Amino acid sequence: MTDRYHHGDLRRALIDAAVEAIAESGPSALSLRAVAKKAGVSHAAPAHHFGDKAGLLTAVAAQGYDRFADALDRAWEATGDFVEVGVAYVRFAIDNKAYFETMFRPELLHEDDPDLQRAEARSNAALVRGSGEPKPGPDGKAPAFNAGALGAWSLVHGFAGLLMGGNFPPAVVADPEGALREIARQTRFGEG
Repeated sequence: MTDRYHHGDLRRALIDAAVEAIAESGPSALSLRAVAKKAGVSHAAPAHHFGDKAGLLTAVAAQGYDRFADALDRAWEATGDFVEVGVAYVRFAIDNKAYFETMFRPELLHEDDPDLQRAEARSNAALVRGSGEPKPGPDGKAPAFNAGALGAWSLVHGFAGLLMGGNFPPAVVADPEGALREIARQTRFGEG
C-alpha cells in the first residue's frame, strides 16, 4: 500500500485518486480497490464513503461539472463572447480529460444524485449564457429548447470528442482553439 494519505479530507483524497486512475484507464475500468491503493487507504474506504463505483464516479463527475462551470464562467466574464465559451469548453476537455470522460457517461453515474444535478445545472447555465433567446417556430410558439445553444453544444462537444480521439489532422491538433474559432466563423454559431 502506498503512503500517500496521512490525514485530512479522505473524501477528497479518494476523488483525487479516482481522477488519476481514470486518466490512466478511463472511467469504465475504474476499480474501488485500485483507488484505495492509490490513496493509500484500506480497500473498504471508497465503498464506505461512496457506496459503490457509481457513487465515486458520480462524485468525480459533480466535481468535474463544477470545474467546468468555473472555466466557462471565466471565459464569459473575460470576453463576453459565446464563441470563447465554446473554446473554453474544448480547452477544459483537453486539460481535464478524466473529468470530461466521466461527466458525459450517465450510464456510469447515479443521475439522481443532488450534488451531480446541481453541478450539471450550473454548467448548463454557464454553457448557454450568450447563446441568445430561442427563436419562435413558424407557428409563433417558442420551442421546447434553444436550438442555437443545442447546436453550438453539439458542435463543441463533437469537436472535443474527435480531437481527444485523435481524429483530426496535425494542423487542428496543433491549434484546436484556432480551428474552433474558424469553424465558428464559417458556421456563424456565435451569432445569437
